[in-house]
Amino acid sequence: MQPFATILFAVDFSESSDFAFSYAYELAQKFSSRLVIIHVINEPVDLRGFYVPHISFDNLEKEIAEGAEKMMDRFCADKLQGFTNYERAVVSGVPSEEIVRKAEEVKADLIIMGTHGRKGLDHMLFGSTAERVVRTSRCPVMTVRLG
Repeated sequence: MQPFATILFAVDFSESSDFAFSYAYELAQKFSSRLVIIHVINEPVDLRGFYVPHISFDNLEKEIAEGAEKMMDRFCADKLQGFTNYERAVVSGVPSEEIVRKAEEVKADLIIMGTHGRKGLDHMLFGSTAERVVRTSRCPVMTVRLG
């Protein structure tokens, strides 16, 4: 039995995420794993009902999705040269929930993601996507902290 047939890598295009990717890539190569790369567009705050001039929310969401797809294209082109056993997904939602959902969907054996290492008030206000994934995932999760 292959230990890591499928590895899910969650990318947010940060420096921390870039650093964590090296672990996902190395393991995928070493174990001939399928690498599934996911980016979650955090659901924007719903401002409907407030007066915000000159903004079409449908257009805004479309532009955000198109921008995320372009960033994913660039990420894959830069990082996966010559590596073909991968798939990618850009979805909208609550990041921790979507990461765990995708891991279950693709039957991931391992989730790898970067963590920003927030502490104190920062952690309390913004929470930790990585922490929520660790708590709710049915498969092992490797978190990688920059520095």
